[in-house]
Amino acid sequence: MSMNPHLANLSADLIDKAAQIHLVICDVDGVLSNGQVIHANSGEELKTFNIKDGFGLKALQKFGIETAIITGRNSKIVEKRCQELSISNLYQNHLDKEGAFQELCDKYSITAEQVCHIGDDLPDLPLIQKAGLGVAVKDAHWFVRDHADWVTSQKGGFGAVREVCDLILHSQGQLESFLTSYLR
Repeated sequence: MSMNPHLANLSADLIDKAAQIHLVICDVDGVLSNGQVIHANSGEELKTFNIKDGFGLKALQKFGIETAIITGRNSKIVEKRCQELSISNLYQNHLDKEGAFQELCDKYSITAEQVCHIGDDLPDLPLIQKAGLGVAVKDAHWFVRDHADWVTSQKGGFGAVREVCDLILHSQGQLESFLTSYLR
């Protein structure tokens, strides 16, 4: 089976960090979405989400890895997306993301080293630094990219989260069986 070129030359340290992950936390705007917020004339807020990212999060769940969202904004669209993806750990209006991070660690009896946080801007930086695997999306703020363990090759909202999901499944020896389960 061919290998995703973005996973072919990863450092042993990165693979070791990803192998320890039991929980993946994502920001929304700029990570699960492209960072744009569209306000309709009706007052409704619109966002776009990448189906591949959602499929990757569902794959993690299939292999027993918990998923969570921590965002500083509040949106019914995000609630709906979490329902679609069976993400029950949704923290909206959390400008203090560290409190939610610790609550999740306590809930699942895990350490920070067993958490992956995916972010794109300065409010995510404390969690990127605290997590065992701190990831910045390709178009994250340069300062956040400089302090992350890994930077995706895809932009936020365009498959970056799926890339992280594949990395984690690869490091835990599950990616090949997951992918080949779709072959006939």
